[in-house]
Formats: sequence, C-alpha cells, structure tokens
Amino acid sequence: MRTELAEDLVRTIIKRYPKADEYPYRPWSYPQGYLLIGMSKLWEHTRDKVLFDYIREFCESHVEKDGRIRGFTGCSMDDMMTGAALVWIYEQTGEERYAAGCRKIYKAFADYPRTREGGFLHDRTRYPGEMWVDGVFMGQMFYCRYGCAFQEPSCFDEAQRQLELIYRYCHSHDGLLVHAYSEDSLASWAGKEGRSGYVWSEGLGWYALILSEILDVVPAGHPVRDTAKKQLKELLDGLLVLQDEESGLWYQVVDLPKERENWCDVSGSAMFTYAFRRALQRRDVQGKNYEKAAARGYEGVMSRAVINSRGLVDIYGACEGLCVQDSYEAYVHYPQKVNGQEAVCGCLWAAVASEFQQVV
Repeated sequence: MRTELAEDLVRTIIKRYPKADEYPYRPWSYPQGYLLIGMSKLWEHTRDKVLFDYIREFCESHVEKDGRIRGFTGCSMDDMMTGAALVWIYEQTGEERYAAGCRKIYKAFADYPRTREGGFLHDRTRYPGEMWVDGVFMGQMFYCRYGCAFQEPSCFDEAQRQLELIYRYCHSHDGLLVHAYSEDSLASWAGKEGRSGYVWSEGLGWYALILSEILDVVPAGHPVRDTAKKQLKELLDGLLVLQDEESGLWYQVVDLPKERENWCDVSGSAMFTYAFRRALQRRDVQGKNYEKAAARGYEGVMSRAVINSRGLVDIYGACEGLCVQDSYEAYVHYPQKVNGQEAVCGCLWAAVASEFQQVV
C-alpha cells in the first residue's frame, strides 16, 4: 500500500505548529517525544531536511550548552519520554550538549519511585503507588535508546523488569492488558488485585508500541528481546479476533466490542496497526491473518483522516489526555476531539510503517 498520508500529516503538523513546542498539550512532554520520534521514522526513509530541522530546532531550543534542559523536571514518566528525541539528535549530530542532556535524564531515573517489586510509578507525587501501561512506553522509549547510544546494557535489564512487571500486574486475558495497577489497591478504580477494570485501546496501544520499539532498538542477544517478542505475539493474536470487521479498527474498550455505546478508536487502532506492520516487517509474525489485520487496520486509519477545506489533514474518532477511569461508561463517554494529540502522532507512525514497507 502506498499513499501520501505520512507526508500530508507532517505538512499539516508543521503548518499548524511551526515549532514542536507549540504542539499540545504543553512544551516538553510526551506528545513532543511521540511526534518527533514519528518524524524521525519518516526521515529515515526520506532524508527530508525539513523534518530533520524541525526535530533539531526543538532540541536546540531546550538544551543549553552545559546540558541543562529547559522544561525538564523528571516529575513523571511523561516527562522522561521526550528525552528519546534528544538521544536521536545526539546520534545524528554527536553534539556533546545533547549527550549531557541525555545523561541528566538518565540520572533522574536513579531516585524515581517504584512499586515494591521495582516497577516505575507513573508520577513522582501524583497517583501514589500507580503503574500505568502508558508509563512503560514513556520511560522505556528513552531508557532503551539511551542504553544503545551510551552502551549501558543495564538499561535493557531494566526494560525486561518493567515488561515482566506490567504484564504480571495488568494482564487480563489473551495478551491484553488493563490500563493500570495500583499497589495496595489505593486508587478508586482498583480491584481486589490492584488492577483497573478495563482494556483501554490507547493504553494497550502504548504497550504494543513499546514492545515493537524494544525489538527495533535493543541489540540482538539480550533476553528482553525474547520477552518482548513473546508478549507481542500474544497481544497481536488477541487483537486479531477483536478487530472490527466493518471498519478495520478496534474499540475504545478493546475486548467489549458489542457492549453498549462502545466505539472504534483511531488512536489505539493506529498503534495496533503500526505494531502489526512492524512485526510483519521484522518477521516476528507471518501469515495472511496478520497481513489482513495490518492492511485493514490501515484502511480504517485512512478512513478517519480527512482533508479539510484548507487542504490540511483532520483526524477524527479519538479522545486525548485520558487518565485511568473508574468505569466502562467513563471510557466510552470521554469526549472525542478532532486532531487529538495522541491520535495524530499514532496515525503518523502507522502511515510510515504502512507506506514504506522496507525495513530500516
């Protein structure tokens, strides 16, 4: 399949947000990291200078010569994730200030709070005792890239621990994980074993993406690759039977497709589509059923990408900034927003993987 959604999305994003700092919801947070890594994936195929300059401008504007990072606090996993873009720009340029900035983020993990078994909490002070699937993506996106760029194999050991713990804490059935875990069941949404009650599409999408990213980034031979490959295969098999036949997408509450008022979410669906396509490209999975799921998923993503009267791409059918919810109704009634920050990025990732079939 070859379309122009990836380039159209990037053109739209740069038109709307001439600087990445302007991308919602605030400067230096996970949406910038998600966006810029997506752009870097496209750049790997096109070598488009506009993309490179957009990423570099963000990094230059935040990192001082001594490595201090404007806007970085290390207060949450969301804050850590943006550092993935710094690792990438360091790998491209070799500039020492970016190396120093990366080291500052790495050191922020040293005293970061954990569950008693070692799982990183989602935030230092808010959400006490809570580990979210979102946070595994946010933290390990930086950590694994740092491990590669700075020859720190202990980063991969940590990634394995985080994958094993989030699976133990949040696995529901058939490879599907609920949104979060609350140690000692302190959160209002926590069940008897500390798990939240529902498999949220975008939360499960973060999990799908980090499994895929670990397989793309971590060097051969480390056991975290086997863990990620096993968990990803189980997840994709679970998703195969839950894909909506008509739209090619997956539902907001993934495993309750026939439940009242549930709806197909393009953000999580784009993440799943990316994970299917990359797994096929790496030959982690093979077969017509996986090919069909990836192709139908991308058709569904494309159906939610609409060119408006100004020639820009609008993405429909997602919400944004959704934290762990107390009930099924809260997930399905959460307000949808055109061009939700996560949905736009997810569609970019899916477009790059689907439109550029060669493995990079």
